[in-house]
Amino acid sequence: MVYQTYQPQSHLSQVVEFLWIREGDNLPQCQSRLLPIGSIELVINLHEDRIPLFDRHSRAECGSTNGTMVCGVHSESFIIRNERKVSFIGVHFKPGGSSAFFALPTRELQNQIISLDELWKHDATELRERLLEAPTLLSRFLVLEQFLLTRMQPPKQHPAVEFALRQFSRTPEGRTVLQAGICSASVTSLIPAVKAVVEQTGFSDRHFNQLFRDQVGLTPKLFCRVQRLQQVLSLLSGKTQIDWLEIAFTCGYFDQAHLIHDFRSFADCTPTEYLAQRSFHPCHVVLPD
Repeated sequence: MVYQTYQPQSHLSQVVEFLWIREGDNLPQCQSRLLPIGSIELVINLHEDRIPLFDRHSRAECGSTNGTMVCGVHSESFIIRNERKVSFIGVHFKPGGSSAFFALPTRELQNQIISLDELWKHDATELRERLLEAPTLLSRFLVLEQFLLTRMQPPKQHPAVEFALRQFSRTPEGRTVLQAGICSASVTSLIPAVKAVVEQTGFSDRHFNQLFRDQVGLTPKLFCRVQRLQQVLSLLSGKTQIDWLEIAFTCGYFDQAHLIHDFRSFADCTPTEYLAQRSFHPCHVVLPD
């Protein structure tokens, strides 16, 4: 299987973290659970003009979008089906970055998956057709980048939200922890910083929570909990022998039970189940038949 990412070289990089492509033939057919990442994804199926949707509890198919879909900011996992042949291209927006392309408040897409044509109408079909005509992976990235540039509007992000996102994304050493949907290793918890950051904006908790959720899709505390889980996944990457207590304390959990609670809330599995079932991407968990 091929999985490649592309960093936009244009001013698109202000609102888009990266573009990605996943392709493969003769793959195992199975279901995977996708973990929350804290931002919106645009996904285009180039193999067929349909993307099935599944109930996250029963795992039964419960509908579909067409071949272009918008995956809203999630605070819970959701299920996809991995076919034997796959050809997908997608956009991973920065937190709040989708406001440059979609008019509705980001909160309205929380835990929602919809067809892109509900927001872009015929432009969604045109984009998919252009991508199908592109002969190489690089040309597809370029087609997608140029198409996004034609639709891009000035981001509607409030300065207070921009400030909060910058603060939530830094450790005391100033290293970024919100990158490519996976946090880099850090020895600090993001959660205790929420109250202090909100106080610095000068807004009340209630008003700022509403403002942040309108533009990012989650409340500040829930957003930071998702990022803390991403921090854990980053520390687990490539490891098989894990000191769970050390991981818990490193990422700012009270104890191992607190870490397990967040795994169950966001990933619908325990940390050890996650290790046994993780896939090519830290946020993909292969489900047993």
